[in-house]
Amino acid sequence: MTDSWSAAVVAAHRGSGRPAVIDGERTVTGARLLGAAAAAVRWIDALGLPPGAPLPALVTTNAETFALLLAGAATGHPLAPLGPKLTVPELAVPVRDLGGHVLLHEPAFAGPAGELGRVTGARPVPVGVFDGDSGPAPGRLAVPGPESVGVYLHTGGTTGAPKRVPLTQRVLARRSAVLSELVRFDEPDAMFATGSPVHHIGGLGNVLVALSAGATVVATSSFGVGWWRGLKSLGVTHALLVPSMIEMLLAAGALDAVPLRTLVYGASPIHPETLRRVLEVLPGVRMVNLFGQTEGSPITSLTPADHLRALNGRPELLRSVGRPVPGLALRVEDPDETGAGELVVSAAHLSLPGPDGWLRTGDLGRLDDEGYVYLAGRTHDRIVRGGENVYPLEVENVLREHPAVASAGVVGVPDRRLGQTIAAFLVPSGELPAAEELHAFVRARLAGFKVPAFWYEAPALPHTGAGKLLRRQLAVWHEDPAQADGGIKPII
Repeated sequence: MTDSWSAAVVAAHRGSGRPAVIDGERTVTGARLLGAAAAAVRWIDALGLPPGAPLPALVTTNAETFALLLAGAATGHPLAPLGPKLTVPELAVPVRDLGGHVLLHEPAFAGPAGELGRVTGARPVPVGVFDGDSGPAPGRLAVPGPESVGVYLHTGGTTGAPKRVPLTQRVLARRSAVLSELVRFDEPDAMFATGSPVHHIGGLGNVLVALSAGATVVATSSFGVGWWRGLKSLGVTHALLVPSMIEMLLAAGALDAVPLRTLVYGASPIHPETLRRVLEVLPGVRMVNLFGQTEGSPITSLTPADHLRALNGRPELLRSVGRPVPGLALRVEDPDETGAGELVVSAAHLSLPGPDGWLRTGDLGRLDDEGYVYLAGRTHDRIVRGGENVYPLEVENVLREHPAVASAGVVGVPDRRLGQTIAAFLVPSGELPAAEELHAFVRARLAGFKVPAFWYEAPALPHTGAGKLLRRQLAVWHEDPAQADGGIKPII
């Protein structure tokens, strides 16, 4: 096993006439991708940056971004993709954290890049097209040592400022080994597509694995039903979708439009009934659930064999995120009376372990007798109501079982007597019943202290660009309903 992701990409694509990237109407072979990366190396060299200065970038998933990823790693100036949909104040935090020397951007983002430059002092630099025939330099591309940073990603910032996470060559290589085995990117004609963005571990992380395995990557700048249907003619075999995308495709009757071999899903919880529908619509497709975080991914996986077990008498497995991936050690630290505690993990493919070699994930979960992990939420999401622990995810899962509830968000809110109590925000799929009936529905399935005290109907729930629920925004809505986009109304 190599300890260099860059070396694996070079080995997979050197001299290859097979498509490495399909980018709209353009097909880029493996050899041309390495040539474009060599041109990008010379382009980065000409920027005159201090040694080790990262390259914050407003970019999307395309061949130029992949060339910059290889070139940034080779030159010691790792690319740091940022979310183009974020506001200038939000983007200014990571740009300053990265040093603020330059800010790469695609032409479409020239406006926010210019404003960011004025705010942070970073020099906006537009990204052009790199000539794939300019002469490859695979030797330099493959040089980075195992501890050199290949790329920087940032956490979603759901609890505050985003945190920079370095992904080293060794970590990227080990991740590739684990994921390629789970997802089977190593099949000779594998072609991968995802609607997840390049600044997110779910989007970029799997693209990096596909490139190192020699699979073809279908680039996309945005997800849509039309884009999905178009993947059939390209021959896409592997895809990654987040649950909201799956819901959209099911509603449009389009999920089975692409004859997939493997469908990967993750990033946020999926309704078990939705998952059962997916398994019915896509019989024979390998389903893989991946659970992880920017600081370390993947942590657990619900494998194709697990999905088959769920269909054949073990439906409760669909509520889990599977078992630890190969080579990963997992323990539940300081479990409470229900068995839920913080998930603490250790493996060679994790990015930010502590001094003791263990990564404290901040995720709460419990293990069953077979080692399947059932999430209970985040440590900072835990609600302490009158001395009793309540995990929002557990309450949300119950609420989503109600036929009139499409999605649910639960958050702890201040209470003078109990310290905290519970507010629930429901997106309807039909006419929502009165609060009394909702109370009874939850109480029949959970202890009384887990039943929400406040109920709201909402047209949609707030999420990050990566699809994670923003509970802190729900708390703001509870305090001041007028701040909710589209408006919310109490359920009485």
